[in-house]
Amino acid sequence: MRRNAWAKMVGQHVESLKSQYLFVSVLFLMGVIFGAVIVNSLDPAQKEGLLGYLSHFFEGLVRDSIAESGVAFQHSFGDHLKTVGLMWILGLSVIGIPVLLLLIFLKGLVIGFTVGFLVNQLAWEGLWFSFVAVVPQNLLVIPAMIIIAVAGLRFSTVLVKNRLIHHRGAIYPEFVSFSLLVTSMAAVLLFSSLFEAYVSPVMMKSVVPDVETVRALIR
Repeated sequence: MRRNAWAKMVGQHVESLKSQYLFVSVLFLMGVIFGAVIVNSLDPAQKEGLLGYLSHFFEGLVRDSIAESGVAFQHSFGDHLKTVGLMWILGLSVIGIPVLLLLIFLKGLVIGFTVGFLVNQLAWEGLWFSFVAVVPQNLLVIPAMIIIAVAGLRFSTVLVKNRLIHHRGAIYPEFVSFSLLVTSMAAVLLFSSLFEAYVSPVMMKSVVPDVETVRALIR
């Protein structure tokens, strides 16, 4: 019964904000596409530098010399908290909305560039590695960021309407609702960081591309 009520509430939420969700999702996809296109504009020196970094990273995976899981979790969750905190602050003001949307675009750009570069340089090995290394944790990160961005858009809209009609009593409940939603998304990102730190390295190690292949590309 509770599950049905929860599903109904989520469905109503998405339906009431479907245009905003569509806009933010398209913006993210534009970032992914743009990031993939940028790969083709890299000069040989830039590609060589990135391949050198990949070679060291793959060697670290093979030798189990990458950061300890506990340290990796602290860095990952710390970065997520900074991002969520920044998005919360930006969502509280109308002038912060363009920057909030820019963060969504940049997230798509980074993912598109990462996957595009791996596939461009390592073909199917790169595609498989990116699927294991990039996709799993971002199945939580991307929806969380989109939800926060849409909530920020909604709060800013309410704020503008509130000031235009000079009815200040309705803004506090919206502020509390927005803040609670951001907090819940931070909890979701906690699980993403745990997966990224403790599970993802094991999965990546099982599909890591041949290091000698990467070195050959550098030469």
